[in-house]
Amino acid sequence: MTPKHVTRRPLLAGTIATLAIVVTAAWVAYSYRQGDAAASVAPAALPQVVVSKPLERGVDSRLGFLGQFSAVEQLELRAQVGGTLTGIHFKDGDIVHQGDLLFTIDPRPYEIRLAQANAQLETAKARLVLAGRELHRAEVLAAKAFGTEQTVDQRTADQRTGQAAVDDAKAQIRDAEFDLEHCRITAPFTGRIGTHLVSVGFSRDRARLKGGLADKVEIALGDETEFARQGTLDFVDNALNRSSGTIHARATVPNPDGLLTPGLFARVRLVVGAAVPALLVPDTAVLPDQSQHIVMTVAPDGTVVPKRVEIGDLHGGLRVIRSGLTPNDQVIIDGIPHAAPGAKVAPQVGTIHYAATGDQG
Repeated sequence: MTPKHVTRRPLLAGTIATLAIVVTAAWVAYSYRQGDAAASVAPAALPQVVVSKPLERGVDSRLGFLGQFSAVEQLELRAQVGGTLTGIHFKDGDIVHQGDLLFTIDPRPYEIRLAQANAQLETAKARLVLAGRELHRAEVLAAKAFGTEQTVDQRTADQRTGQAAVDDAKAQIRDAEFDLEHCRITAPFTGRIGTHLVSVGFSRDRARLKGGLADKVEIALGDETEFARQGTLDFVDNALNRSSGTIHARATVPNPDGLLTPGLFARVRLVVGAAVPALLVPDTAVLPDQSQHIVMTVAPDGTVVPKRVEIGDLHGGLRVIRSGLTPNDQVIIDGIPHAAPGAKVAPQVGTIHYAATGDQG
């Protein structure tokens, strides 16, 4: 009996020790699982966004239009005298300067007319001199009672007729000189000439030529991103076009590089008011919301707060905010896709930059 009791007691003790080890191992495994579970439910890192206060800057009020260029001075050259065209002294599309010879017309018919008018003048002068002598003779004879007053009157009328003939001959000369001068057609002003519609040898009929605001405008051509060209508004019509609802206006623009050609379209921006303080944010920070716009901001507690805004045009690459923001709002300028309304974010301070040559209107 004794050996049996001695054998069983160590077995029981070993069993208890084994159980204690198993329980301890299970507790350690359970503790590790609890720790992993606790780590898995720990809050994730907040999304980072870049914020900045709106840029405060004075901006002027502007209106944008679509304009079309036309020449400041433009006319269709027509011959003022009839005759045969004998010379064309330019190439189509050339830049011609005021006074440059463009066309010549055969002058010989007008040279003949001028010579005839000069001869007529000489004849009229000779007749006027003779009429003056005869009048003097008639007056002397009448004073000595050898002539009559009727003769004096007749000689006086002859002298007046002679004077009229002289005046008519002088007018004929001026007319002939005018026609002769216009056998040479010159450029009335400096500019680019178009295509000539006649050739040498063509006979042309005689025809006579038929004959404030100071506001700054900024202009950009279709392929230009900046409004680098300047002009002056010098005319606004006094009537509105009923069919189109538009009013005609004109601005004069320098063309030193010759790129502005009649018929070319451009974007025109008119400054209509003095500069006033305004808030500006990057255009990418303004989000469309149906027919309105919103800007995402961050509250002091890190919550994303959308604000509905009224926008203006672009200045310096930035969008003008007319209403809806305050100068102290923290506007999200980067990281907007991670900023859901009401969510928490980790804001970092950034800077809004104004581009001096980035106005796009």
